[in-house]
Amino acid sequence: MKKKLVVLTGAGISAESGIRTFRDYDGLWNEYRVEDVCTPEGFYRNPEMVLSFYNSMRKDHLSHLPNYGHQGLVELEADYDVHIITQNIDDLHERAGSQSVLHLHGEMMKVCSVKNPDLVTTLTDDDCEIHVGDLAADGGQLRPYIVWFGEAVPNMEPAIEIAKQADLFLIVGTSLNVYPAASLIAYVPTNVPVYIIDPKPVSVNTAHHVTMIQRGATEGMKELKKILKSQKI
Repeated sequence: MKKKLVVLTGAGISAESGIRTFRDYDGLWNEYRVEDVCTPEGFYRNPEMVLSFYNSMRKDHLSHLPNYGHQGLVELEADYDVHIITQNIDDLHERAGSQSVLHLHGEMMKVCSVKNPDLVTTLTDDDCEIHVGDLAADGGQLRPYIVWFGEAVPNMEPAIEIAKQADLFLIVGTSLNVYPAASLIAYVPTNVPVYIIDPKPVSVNTAHHVTMIQRGATEGMKELKKILKSQKI
């Protein structure tokens, strides 16, 4: 039986594909206020602006391709039972070919009803815009299927259960500063080895044995595969 490799990914893994993060010096926070485009209040205050923002973001995301950080995780499926928990809303893991991906913060290419967040529709590459007046089957206005600030994270409980079952735990491209996602490591059994890939130092307060690979996603993934092979894990 293959060992279960649980992977937590953040914006850093997609940054190498050219997708800007919100928090970098040239990030999207410099152009938009979080209160305006990433909160329910911002949406109800100005739905046209919010929908336009995500329409533009979808078109931009479609122009970017998975990098080796994503592809390397697919290759690891040959030797491990890989389960990805991502904080990202892009679909680069799926486009790379990963078989098990759980999105904590929603998905860019999906929309839902304001009346029922479980009434979800998947958009297509050719038809990826929604506008004021576009309605779900229940008559509710369509909104991005994104977990905005102030909203609950519905996939957190399934993510915790996955983390509890890890034989190896890998963190790629996240500073572990965003909660509740950052708390997942607390649910990983303490005898499980933890690997972190990030070009910047990541501070983690844990009893786990942590191997820090201070590189970007592409080079870090190559280094990780060498380490796993040498350790015969």
